[in-house]
Amino acid sequence: MTIDQQIYALLQEMPPITLDEMSGIRLMKRTDTKFLANKALLLQVLSLAKDDYYVQEIQHKRIARYRTTYWDTDDYKFFRMHQAGRRPRTKVRVRTYEDSDGLTFLEVKKKDNHGKTKKKRTEVASQSEVYESGGDEFVTKQVKQSLNDFHPCLQNYFKRITLVNKGKTERLTIDFDIDYINFDTHNNSNSDQLVIIELKRDGRVFSPIKDILLKLRIKPHGYSKYVIGSYMTNPHLKANLLKEKMREIIKVNNRKPMQLETTAPSAR
Repeated sequence: MTIDQQIYALLQEMPPITLDEMSGIRLMKRTDTKFLANKALLLQVLSLAKDDYYVQEIQHKRIARYRTTYWDTDDYKFFRMHQAGRRPRTKVRVRTYEDSDGLTFLEVKKKDNHGKTKKKRTEVASQSEVYESGGDEFVTKQVKQSLNDFHPCLQNYFKRITLVNKGKTERLTIDFDIDYINFDTHNNSNSDQLVIIELKRDGRVFSPIKDILLKLRIKPHGYSKYVIGSYMTNPHLKANLLKEKMREIIKVNNRKPMQLETTAPSAR
């Protein structure tokens, strides 16, 4: 089997959880941490985690498809603030849930000086009907600038697996197969074997996945799809601060899976 087929097969071994059941999970004191791996390492993560987690299932599918368009100013203010690590900072995007009847939201994400992220969103008719759905009024209220001050500059398509631990104290999103299309340069790129794991957990309660990631030496690592995708598709952007991060991402992409210890059969 291919690595994608192996990932799919492992997901079929996990019990499902529905969107309605997911809506009842409230992480009141949530902390978010991102980790980077690759598909070979993801196979090991799923193999070790399958007995402790549910997998989200939507319309009989356990791998969901997303499409996101990022909006920025003509001088890429949001990109420059993010890649420089400045806070507070903002991101404006339109996200479509391809497997939920094309449900689409215009979203504004803000990260404050304490590193906490808040997201506001409003439903819009489609990716191309943002203005017609009240998008200008929404953005003006959130960022004190008109939507006319921004333009759609980068779009990505990616796949996502969502896991929930059986104690229902954490969610895990796993993103992969990211394809980037830059509207300003008309360049395309992709994430190759990279996997982005984001752990959203309730405070300091026990986390099964934390032990698994530690065992596999998968370390916390920041990753912004907008920033990295822009860097990969727009050579005109000044992004010297990202060069070291890109070297680290390439290493993760090419990393070999670990040799895990197997328990020897007991003597009779």
